[in-house]
Amino acid sequence: MQAQMDDLGPDLAACARGDRNGLKRIFDGEAGRLIAIAERIVRRRDLAEEVVQEAFLRIWTSAHQYTPERGSARGWITAIVRNRALNLLRDGKREDLVADDRLEALLDTDQFEKIMASWHRLDQDSRLRDCLGALDETKRRGILMAYVGGYSHGEIAGRLRVPLGTTKSWIRRGLTALRECMA
Repeated sequence: MQAQMDDLGPDLAACARGDRNGLKRIFDGEAGRLIAIAERIVRRRDLAEEVVQEAFLRIWTSAHQYTPERGSARGWITAIVRNRALNLLRDGKREDLVADDRLEALLDTDQFEKIMASWHRLDQDSRLRDCLGALDETKRRGILMAYVGGYSHGEIAGRLRVPLGTTKSWIRRGLTALRECMA
């Protein structure tokens, strides 16, 4: 049974005191969910397990930094896993993350089709459709991944294997062009 948000705070406090049972309770309740989150980002189970292992080391050594006033314990733990997964994707030394550089291969095929279908479902006479169509493909896909697919800039950067700043610039310039076109 997964630990509830309120139940993780005391376990983090136990970790901060050096009580390994606190870490075990967190692991028993959250590891499956955390692996699923990491796997969604890195797209490989073995790497997701590595991410979660590293995250639990971080949780153990940094539990004293958690403060309930800044958010839930579950959110704090999830952020550590998510950040570890994104760092792994951005690490240029990991050439084996993807076999193909094409965007379609980097995204879950169903997710990619849903993202692109949302654009194609727009009314043929829609100003938004015309304006999105006028953008270059990179900017259009970045905007659709962010605003339709719900990917963060970091996730998009990791999946496209480009620097985070580049991704942010593509999306920012694409949104500027989209606003100008829609005006």
